[in-house]
Amino acid sequence: MSGPIVPLALGTWPTPVEPMPRLATALGLGRDDLLVKRDDLTGLGGGGNKIRKLEWTVAEALANDADTLVTTGAPQSNHARLTAAAAARLGLRAVLVFPGEPPVARTGNLVLDAFLGAEVVFTGVQGQPALADAATRVCDRLRSEGARPALIPFGGSTALAARGYAQCGEELLSQVPDLRTAVVALGSGATMAGLVASLGPDRTLGVDVGAVVDPRQRVASFVTPLSPNVRAEDLRVDRDQVGSGYASLTATVQEALTLVARLEGIILDPTYTGRAMAGLIAAIRRGEIEPGDTTVFIHTGGLPGLFGHPEIPAYAESLAPGR
Repeated sequence: MSGPIVPLALGTWPTPVEPMPRLATALGLGRDDLLVKRDDLTGLGGGGNKIRKLEWTVAEALANDADTLVTTGAPQSNHARLTAAAAARLGLRAVLVFPGEPPVARTGNLVLDAFLGAEVVFTGVQGQPALADAATRVCDRLRSEGARPALIPFGGSTALAARGYAQCGEELLSQVPDLRTAVVALGSGATMAGLVASLGPDRTLGVDVGAVVDPRQRVASFVTPLSPNVRAEDLRVDRDQVGSGYASLTATVQEALTLVARLEGIILDPTYTGRAMAGLIAAIRRGEIEPGDTTVFIHTGGLPGLFGHPEIPAYAESLAPGR
């Protein structure tokens, strides 16, 4: 590889910003105070925030002459699904490495992985270190078969990938010049890191979803190459929405999913955007976000994961009329 990485064009930009007046009023804000940045409408593979990152990480893979994209995640990983979509668009092979055992039936993102032609490898083990080791072994196997794999990290998050969300922050400021706070799910870290690089730590609130052990340090590690003066302690992070774990469906997320659907007709997912909205609601209730503050919720997508979450069918049944 030689020279700077030039990002690919995989998404549809700019994504729109829409008002959420009914939700704003219900939460005690002014009608014009709350907006949503529709990064669920990014086009490729069902949409979602990972496309902004993949424009950079896949460009790097191609610069290194890769013909196969390998990545890891949970079985309902949105990043894995969009990596498969990027591979399909570019005529590459995709191999997705997941923990545990194969499910009895494909649901949610796993259905789309199949449509997109990805090879799925279940490792039989749990935990990110074991998953990373398994992905390395998969790459070794692919090389022995004559392939040229590129391993894209968990969640697609690297300092290079964070540039995609630095661009998003600049795009957002052109759309909402009076922005006070952008609220976003904090998963593998590069989405929040990019926003912090362009918006600053004071205007970016990340809501931890429980995907990594130390989200604050992880975000800081991706921000530093872009904004060297930002420290981990400068970051605004809500760590109160994880509940019993990454895969859990909490009461605050149930409230967020239902409020946004019934007041704005917008669907969130239970793992990422549901937790991010629960964090936004909590910030309003504790006075951190006040009436008159222009607040933007970053909708990072994830709809297929709603249909793969084991607790959602029962919760939906409880909402049915007559229950």
